[in-house]
Amino acid sequence: MLDAHVVKRRASFTVDVRLRANAGEACGLFGASGAGKSTILACIAGVETPDAGHVVIDGLRVFAPSLPLYRRNAGYLTQDADLFPHLSVAENVLFGLAADSRSEPETSRWIAELRDRLGIDAIWSAPAGAISGGQARRVALARMLARKPVLVLLDEPFAGLDRPLVRDLLRAIAAWQRALGFTLIVVDHQADVLERLCPRTVVIEEGRTVQDAGWAQLRSAPATPLLADLLRPL
Repeated sequence: MLDAHVVKRRASFTVDVRLRANAGEACGLFGASGAGKSTILACIAGVETPDAGHVVIDGLRVFAPSLPLYRRNAGYLTQDADLFPHLSVAENVLFGLAADSRSEPETSRWIAELRDRLGIDAIWSAPAGAISGGQARRVALARMLARKPVLVLLDEPFAGLDRPLVRDLLRAIAAWQRALGFTLIVVDHQADVLERLCPRTVVIEEGRTVQDAGWAQLRSAPATPLLADLLRPL
């Protein structure tokens, strides 16, 4: 589970959000661009350090004090794949796994499933710097899931991808979330993407929570005019 209170000063406002999610729950963070959603995820992941508050992941306090990223049992994926271009796809995917665990039958089966489901088998030996952007996003997802984290944080990882690929990735993530039971927190500015993954959504405006509800309630009774506008069909 996740228990977080993130306080982070920004130029125009201070992010001050409390977020709790049970083990196996999928929760979205929704709001306009610049509302502070990505800041919240980055602080939970450990990429940024909060100014105050706390972050507890699966019973382990990772802030405060701040624990290094490798000690947090969390996977964090943004729209930037951030692969090691000089390494092969295989080396990127296996990078976070202990060397003695890679040959274990269970690990081998899991990696094989990721390779097959994400369609990266054909590029497994290719240099990561030579693959396409869509392929790189799939490889980054495989690398993140290889360790089977208890918490998965997705920060607009589908931005710029074509819709068939997005639909395929959404189906894969939803299936793995059900099978593995990890807690899932997703940031996206597209309501239809979030709705596919997250029954519950926390709405953020200028660093504050303005509504925490399911999609039916958000659409029927939006808490603010801005939210109503964001949910209005184009």
